[in-house]
Amino acid sequence: MKKDYELIKNFQNGSQTAFNELATKHLDNVYQFFLKYTNNPMEAEDLTQDVFIKLYKSLKRFRFEAEFKTYLFRINLNTAHSFIQRNRWRSMLHLDEVPDSGEKDRNLETGWTKTDVWNSVSRLPKQQRMIVMMRISQELPYKNIGAILKISENSAKVNYHHGMKQLKKWLGDSNEV
Repeated sequence: MKKDYELIKNFQNGSQTAFNELATKHLDNVYQFFLKYTNNPMEAEDLTQDVFIKLYKSLKRFRFEAEFKTYLFRINLNTAHSFIQRNRWRSMLHLDEVPDSGEKDRNLETGWTKTDVWNSVSRLPKQQRMIVMMRISQELPYKNIGAILKISENSAKVNYHHGMKQLKKWLGDSNEV
């Protein structure tokens, strides 16, 4: 399989096949991100489609100043933010309609269900929400988070710490982060 750089260059030179290969290569990661984010396959499909439409429209202007995965993840975050804005005051994940499976998220405190966590994450300030989402759903290192959000690695750590502290407060966990 060709490298992202080659596919982007080929697409910029007019190859639709190159874009299809690039989309196929990254489709599952984008879909899985939104599936974790929404817990709704139909919403995840719609958001994934939105990402690739935005990517198609903007990729001609890609300047290779950042790694493609960083660029793509930034589009994911912007799409997720737009989704939150559209659904601002109702449950972000429509979790009131989804029965709680009781499944625990191993990345967080053992007593928290995914429903509790994602409902609480949706209430965080924008930057904290984005950073917590990237750490929970993508398990990205702070260095990558900083690069994506154009902040320092230290700022990403501090925002994550404050976000987790607030989540623990809302979720009733008195343990320190």
